[in-house]
Amino acid sequence: MKPSNHRPTTLVRKGIYVLSVIFSEKLRFLSSNQYCAKLVFNTIYSRLLVTSSRTVSVADFYYLKVIGTGSFGKVFLATHRENGRYYAVKVLQKHIILTRKEERNVMCEHRVLLKTLNHPFLVKLHFSFQTKDRLYLVLDYACGGELFYHLQREGVFGEPRARFYAAEMACALGYLHSLKIVYRDLKPENILLDSAGHVVLTDFGLCKEGMSGRGTTRTFCGTPEYLAPEVLLQKEYDRTVDWWGLGAVLHEMLYGLPPFYNADRLEMLRNIIYQPLVLKPGVSSAARDLLKRLLNRDRAKRLGAKRDLTELQSHPFFSSIHWDELVAKQIPPPYVPLLSGPGDLTNIDPRFTELPVPQSLEACEEYGATFPGFTYINENILSLTRGH
Repeated sequence: MKPSNHRPTTLVRKGIYVLSVIFSEKLRFLSSNQYCAKLVFNTIYSRLLVTSSRTVSVADFYYLKVIGTGSFGKVFLATHRENGRYYAVKVLQKHIILTRKEERNVMCEHRVLLKTLNHPFLVKLHFSFQTKDRLYLVLDYACGGELFYHLQREGVFGEPRARFYAAEMACALGYLHSLKIVYRDLKPENILLDSAGHVVLTDFGLCKEGMSGRGTTRTFCGTPEYLAPEVLLQKEYDRTVDWWGLGAVLHEMLYGLPPFYNADRLEMLRNIIYQPLVLKPGVSSAARDLLKRLLNRDRAKRLGAKRDLTELQSHPFFSSIHWDELVAKQIPPPYVPLLSGPGDLTNIDPRFTELPVPQSLEACEEYGATFPGFTYINENILSLTRGH
C-alpha cells in the first residue's frame, strides 16, 4: 500500500538527478555526483508583453497562509489589498534558482503561463514581478485543492468522476500539444480543483517547448511513479509521454495506486520497464482497454501517437463526454467542494497551512531585474482593481 503521507518526488525539481542505465535487464543508478541530468530548454527569453506605467509589487498583497511548497520556495494564499480577491502567489528564491542553475526552467514556466492564459483547465497567470531576492507569480487560487489530497482521503474515485477528470486533463494536455508544448510531469499533486470542481493543471517548470508532432527529446525529468519507460531508458521520447502520464493518473484514480507502484523505488522503476500491466477486476472493460492503450510501452502504438487528443476523444471510455460542452464548462462536475468562501482552506493539506508565513514577505523589498522579461501585468484585472 502507498503510505498515506506519500508524496511522489519530482526528480529534477527536487534536485535529485538520476540516470537509469539498462544493461541486460539490470538497472544501474548513478548518483548525482556522477551524473547530472542536463535540461534542454529554449534559451531565448520571452519578450516583455506588457509595457505600462502601472506596477504590481509585494506590498499590494496580504499573505495569509502557506498552501504549497517546492524546490525553490513556497506558494501562499494572498488577497489583493484593493480588490480583496484571493490569489495563489508562488514565491521563488532567486539564490536557490541561480545556485542550481535553473534559470531556464523558471523562465520556461513563465513563458508557458503567458502562452496559456485562456484555457479553462490551465492555471492562469494574473501578475508576475520580482524583487532583489525573489520572483513572484500571482496565479488563480484553486480552493478545491490538489487531486492528490482528495485521493489520499477517499482512496479511489468511481468511474464517472475519474472519467470527468481524465477528460478535462486530456483537453488541457491536448491544448499544450497544439502549442508545441509537452507537459512531462502529470501527477495528482499538479492537478488542482477549482471552486466548482473543474480541473486546473498547474506547475509548468518541466515543460518542453518547441515540440512538434514528430519532435523528440531525451531530457531525463519527471516523477518516478508516472515516468514513461522510454524516459527511464534514456531513449528519445515525444508528446506521448503525457498520454502515458494520463494513463498512470487514471489508474491511480480507479485503483488507488499508480500502475507499477512499489515502495522500493528501484523495484518500481524495474516494474515500469519490464513488468506486464495487470488490471484487476472492478472497473469496466472500456476503462481497462483505455489503460492498456495509454500504458503501451511502445510509444508508436500508444493511444494518441497518431492523432493526439482526437484519438482519446474517440475511445469508448469517453463516449458519454460531449467535448464542446466539457471545454465550455457546461457539464456539471461530479464533485463540488464544500466551501465557506473563495478563501476557504478546507481542501488544502494541513501540512502546508500550519507552516508559518514569513514576516519578510510584506516588507518593502528593493526591486531587482535578474530575470529579464519576467514582469507581466494583466491590464484588465488591474483596471478593475484601480477603478480607472
